[in-house]
Amino acid sequence: MSSWRRLVSATLLVLLTLSSRAEAHKASDSYLFLETKTGGASGRWDIALRDLDDAIGIDRNADRQVTWGELQAAESQIKGYARASLTATSAAGRCSTTFGRMAAVVHSDGTYAALDVAFTCPGAAESLRLRYDLLFAIDAQHRGVVRTSAAAPPILLTKSSREAEVSLRATGGLAAFWAMVRVGMDHILHGYDHLLFLTALLLPSALRRESGRWVAVATFPAVLRDVLRVVTAFTIAHSLTLGLSAAHLVSLPSRFVESAIAFSVVLAALNNLFPLVRSERWLAAFCLGLLHGFGFAATLSDIDLSPATFVRTLFGFNLGVEIGQLGVVLLLLPIIYGLRGSRRYQRLGLPLGSAAVLLISSVWLVERAFNLRIISS
Repeated sequence: MSSWRRLVSATLLVLLTLSSRAEAHKASDSYLFLETKTGGASGRWDIALRDLDDAIGIDRNADRQVTWGELQAAESQIKGYARASLTATSAAGRCSTTFGRMAAVVHSDGTYAALDVAFTCPGAAESLRLRYDLLFAIDAQHRGVVRTSAAAPPILLTKSSREAEVSLRATGGLAAFWAMVRVGMDHILHGYDHLLFLTALLLPSALRRESGRWVAVATFPAVLRDVLRVVTAFTIAHSLTLGLSAAHLVSLPSRFVESAIAFSVVLAALNNLFPLVRSERWLAAFCLGLLHGFGFAATLSDIDLSPATFVRTLFGFNLGVEIGQLGVVLLLLPIIYGLRGSRRYQRLGLPLGSAAVLLISSVWLVERAFNLRIISS
């Protein structure tokens, strides 16, 4: 098989894999807030009702709406599931887990069950070793977000990183900053709609339209200048709305934002197949980047940032996002540049790649707009 065919096959395989792992809503997260107490820690654990319903079926009448009565009826089942999904160990041994009252709280993407939780450990505990297994059996992209104080960086627990040492002492500012950089990098690398949008923008970056057909751009510096304009415009735009949203100055419904982001990917892919925006791609990237900033902000909106750490956290997260984007550009751009003169890439590789992006983003758009799940996890 020739190199261009291997590239097209690999690209399509990756895109289809992303589609099968993507969700029709904001990334599934639970939020564990902990504070030190004598002999351990106590706090609150927020788990989305939609996730609990997927895991243990709390919507008894299957009307896609979990009522307070249904939540109360499932309380013991929820606590049993939560207890089996989270364990804590101190230096002196395993801690016992106790759940108190359960309430309902609202986050940016819906209603959550809020469980009071306490860990009682043998001896004095300055840190806890958490083992987290919630939802991974049905959602490989689920994350547990752990906070120990307003000044401490969040800790992300994922399917590939289920255990973490959680310090119950104050964390220095530099450590918190770099932790947020890692959160930003993780978000872009697992934010498949953002990755697909960036891919759609890069696919035609080494080509230009002349007389109704694609023609290779002559030099790499010319390609690089165009990509830098596009990526810079996207960065400035999403930074603006990320800051406004994270500061709670502008707020949009999560379902609208996620649907609009999917629609932006649809538009980017369509523009590759039926080019309308050509020389001003940077302007289109800026306009669509405004939407993506609200999507990035969803990761920060439920972490409860304190005023003292807001700027540091926002800057660290945004820097991580940019590092993630830069990595994608450095990976794809040399390959696309090397293939730009191939008629097979122009007539087959670019259209097929764009069509795959269009198909996946169209499915996401329908799922998000109508609250459906066409592609299962």
